[in-house]
Amino acid sequence: MHYRPLGRTGLKVSVIGIGTWQYGGEWGEPFSQAAVDAILDAAAEQGVNLIDTAECYGDHLAERRIGDYLARRRRSDWVVASKFGHHFHGPFQRSQHWQPREVLGQLEASLRALRSERIELYQFHSGADSVFFNDELWQLLRDQQQAGKIGHLGVSVDKNGNPAQVQAAAGVGAAALQVVYNRLQRGAEQHALPQAQADGLGVLARVPLASGYLSGKYAPGATFGDHDVRHQHDAASVQGWLREAQQVARDEVPKGVPIAQWALAWCLRNPAVASVIPGCKSPQQARQNASAAHLLDAHGQWRVSQ
Repeated sequence: MHYRPLGRTGLKVSVIGIGTWQYGGEWGEPFSQAAVDAILDAAAEQGVNLIDTAECYGDHLAERRIGDYLARRRRSDWVVASKFGHHFHGPFQRSQHWQPREVLGQLEASLRALRSERIELYQFHSGADSVFFNDELWQLLRDQQQAGKIGHLGVSVDKNGNPAQVQAAAGVGAAALQVVYNRLQRGAEQHALPQAQADGLGVLARVPLASGYLSGKYAPGATFGDHDVRHQHDAASVQGWLREAQQVARDEVPKGVPIAQWALAWCLRNPAVASVIPGCKSPQQARQNASAAHLLDAHGQWRVSQ
């Protein structure tokens, strides 16, 4: 495993982290505590030290699973990133809550769920400009930093990238930026990644496998069920991404290299990216994801011929 500084936070994070949306039950299957323990143990064995979660992954359910796990492990081994701004009501159903008093309540609930006195990275979660540009909100969050409940602030922008929030992130006190970035969705290269480098922000790249299209599991013609996040997209877009992923596998991925591992490493070859945070459904998948670090050297250069 390689580690990179998360911007100017002083934290060093594994280049492969772990996303935990699935633990909230929205991926069509529940995750028991034993299953989460096994996944996180497998990740830890490979050197992973970064967990990304959110309050709305099953109404703090993912956080509770993580908190239970961390209570039985050495907490200092892990960097935990969580988010605020939403409330879970059911599969793919959220309400938004951005008033400072509401956010304070979310923070306290997340700390209880995580069984922690401090969250290393606390992120604004895909909200509109109308709620982002609120001095009272950011002052509350900075006050909670002073109180020791938050290590660093971050901004997790929506799938469209939101250039205004990216540009303002450092000014409101954020030290990290979370963006959608993968081989099929490269919009972050236009503004977010250069701005992050200019401002010294650490970048977490989410959806690095393009919602599984770059996992190697699906061919053009594949369909997805009602409980699959990909079901939310129109059929034409889904099939277009599947065809593009097939072309990438044929023309860009070195022979003998699994496309999923290549896709994770592809994100990390960009020096702006500190870590990728793929979701993970099994211990085997945790190990496979972590092995993507082997495709790069410590400087982010390919070890395999391209």
